[in-house]
Amino acid sequence: MDPLTHAATGALLAQGIAPRGELRRAALVGAVAGLLPDADILIRSAGDPLYTIEYHRHFTHSLLFVPIGALLVALVLTPCLTGGLRFGRAWLYASAGMLLAGIADAMTSFGTHLFWPLADGRVAWNLVAVVDPVLTVIVVSGVVMSLRRIRPGPARIALLAAGAYVALAFVQHERATNAAMALANERGHTVERIEVKPTLGNIVLWRSVYEAGDRFYVDAVRVGPAGGGRIYPGQSVERFEPGAFGQVPAGSTQARDIERFARLSDDYLVAYPGRDRLIGDIRYAMLPDSIMPLWAIALTPQDPDRHVEFVTLRDSGAAVRRAFMAMLLGRSHNNTPDGPRQDDRPALQ
Repeated sequence: MDPLTHAATGALLAQGIAPRGELRRAALVGAVAGLLPDADILIRSAGDPLYTIEYHRHFTHSLLFVPIGALLVALVLTPCLTGGLRFGRAWLYASAGMLLAGIADAMTSFGTHLFWPLADGRVAWNLVAVVDPVLTVIVVSGVVMSLRRIRPGPARIALLAAGAYVALAFVQHERATNAAMALANERGHTVERIEVKPTLGNIVLWRSVYEAGDRFYVDAVRVGPAGGGRIYPGQSVERFEPGAFGQVPAGSTQARDIERFARLSDDYLVAYPGRDRLIGDIRYAMLPDSIMPLWAIALTPQDPDRHVEFVTLRDSGAAVRRAFMAMLLGRSHNNTPDGPRQDDRPALQ
């Protein structure tokens, strides 16, 4: 999640368990602890772009790292807090803030290494987007009201409201997944695996990517909170097989980087449409029905022992914004930067 939401969720849980006399200091400790896991963004290598991606949302977000990270926060902040706060209490509030930070990231479409080192894969429940203004407003409001009233009650109410919102997101995710599976069955496809992810800032419009045979099929699914919905059929693209790519020699640095990117992308790889030497992660795109990945690695076959480049391919132009808003509002749209679309239609119930 974004830094503001991380800080607010950390502060909120700390406030929810703090007595009135410690509420403000608890909020500060929880907020700092909520931000600490994202310090892993500083782990980087100037010559290896994938190194940063591998270690972002990694061990610092693990549940087993919570007591260690909380210890660091308590050691630094306890001497600085005016009015005094026992070290054990500071550690408790920091633990609450870090715990919720890891769980919050696991709720997003990007996920995190929540159970490292017991399990090395990312946990992504795909319930909310990395930026979700509704969730942010709920948690920030709870923090502010608790600080103004010097009472834990508003924080506890906000925690319940945030939990209810996440529960609604779970229901929405299940509805979108069911609609996507029904569409695949209607097409006569045997779904080998499927990812259904929320789009930016909402739990109404979802991106569905499923694999059938040697292709990925991408569709947008809109599910209204009050029922009903709409499917926006997208296109399909052939799955990329790392071992079958002949532009770089086997065993070279770039061949190994392709394998690393495949692991990071859970093997949802495609050759970027219309762009030579780009391999993209089909799970993410600017539009939910687009086959143009949001990010990719760029190969340099003339220098195979040089690391690949990591490129972000954002297109936030007017056509993209119009298409996104049309789908979010449940309106028809047949033309996007990807080209003409099939006619959209009501979602299967």
